Formats: sequence, structure tokens, C-alpha cells
Amino acid sequence: MLKIIAIFGTIAGLIVAVPMIWFMARVSPDAGIDAMGGYLRGYIIMLIALSMVFVGIKQYRDRVLGGVIKFGTAFVVGLGITAVAGVFYVVGWEIASAVSDWDFAKAWSDSMVAGARARGATPAEIERVTAEAAEFGRTYANPLFRIPMVFLEIFPVGILVSLISAAILRKRPTT
Repeated sequence: MLKIIAIFGTIAGLIVAVPMIWFMARVSPDAGIDAMGGYLRGYIIMLIALSMVFVGIKQYRDRVLGGVIKFGTAFVVGLGITAVAGVFYVVGWEIASAVSDWDFAKAWSDSMVAGARARGATPAEIERVTAEAAEFGRTYANPLFRIPMVFLEIFPVGILVSLISAAILRKRPTT
């Protein structure tokens, strides 16, 4: 089981981390990145990467367990693959952040303040949002906050993919 988890988790992790590093290394902080397009692209790549959950569970069922697998076992394999992919995702984010000039915390904070201004917030509300944005920037600088937060971007998607894959691939022995 661990071999399958390691192999397919690594494949999924590379599929999700390499494009992120490549894209962020090439993007100028002044490029005017379309946030929604970036999120959409990111989650599509995550889903493509996490298709390895399905493939890994199927490989484990067919090659190791002789074509039979319980839902719980399949789900555990899927979560394992997701966890390995999540670690690659976090490492990829840290590398991408280090090699690019793009400051995520600043961009996020700026978008919080710009959003408040765009919706016509009062000066007091803008001041509050500005303070919250500054606090986010300070908190995000702490790796003990940032790393779990980045991991939680991919892990819930992996849980969903694992649940669906386990449900589709479960097979009881025929008697």
C-alpha cells in the first residue's frame, strides 16, 4: 500500500507543483494577474493531478488485492496519495514563492482593501480592512501558519476525489 501511495502521490505532486513553480517564476509582479483565472487554472491542475488518486486505488485493487477492495481501504489509499501530493504542493508553493518576485500576502492584502473600496466602504471600514490585511500579512509570514494553510488548499479537493474514487472502485469478492 505504501509503495502505491508513494508512487502515485509523487506523480500527483509533480503534476501540481511543477506548473505552479514554472508559472510563478515567469510572472512579473506587475503583470496584473487575473486572480479568478489563476484560481481556476490552479484547481483544474489540482484535479488533473488528483486523478492519480483514482489510478492509484485501481492499481492497488487490481495488482495487489486481486481485484477486490473495500471502500474504507480504497479511501485510505486515496487519502495517502492526497497527503503526499499535498506535501509536494506545499514544497512547490514555497519554491515558487522563493523564486518569484510575486508577494502573495501583499497581493491578497491589496485585493482586500481594493475590494472594500470598490463596494463603497466607509473610511472606517476601509481602515478596519486595511488593519486586517496588515495582520494577514504578518500572520502569513509565519511558516507555521502558511504551510498548513497552503496544504489546506489541495487536501479538501483530494478528500472529495478520494471519496468518489473509493465509491466507484470498491469491489466485494464474488462468492
